[in-house]
Amino acid sequence: MILEGIEDYMFTCTYKKFFGLECFGCGAQRATVLFFRGEFIAAFKMYPAFYFILLLLLVVVFNIFIEFKHDYQIKMILLYVTIGVMVLSYFYKIF
Repeated sequence: MILEGIEDYMFTCTYKKFFGLECFGCGAQRATVLFFRGEFIAAFKMYPAFYFILLLLLVVVFNIFIEFKHDYQIKMILLYVTIGVMVLSYFYKIF
C-alpha cells in the first residue's frame, strides 16, 4: 500500500516536544493518514475535528467557484464549530 511507512516521515509536534503537552493540532496528521487508509472511525477517534476541518475546506473551495446565499455565515458557523470541537477534544485528551 502507498501509505505504508509514512509515519516515519511525519512532523513532530514542537509544542509537545518542548512543553510535554499536546497542542490543538496533535493527531491531525495521523488522522489524515487513517482517513486515506479508509479507517474513518479511527480517524475520528484520533482527531475529532478532522471531519469538521475537511467540511470547512470543502465549503471554502466550493464557494470559490460557486457563490451561494449566506456563504459567509455558513463558513463562520463551520469555523466556530471546528474551533469548538478542537478545544473540547484538546481538554478531553488532557483531563
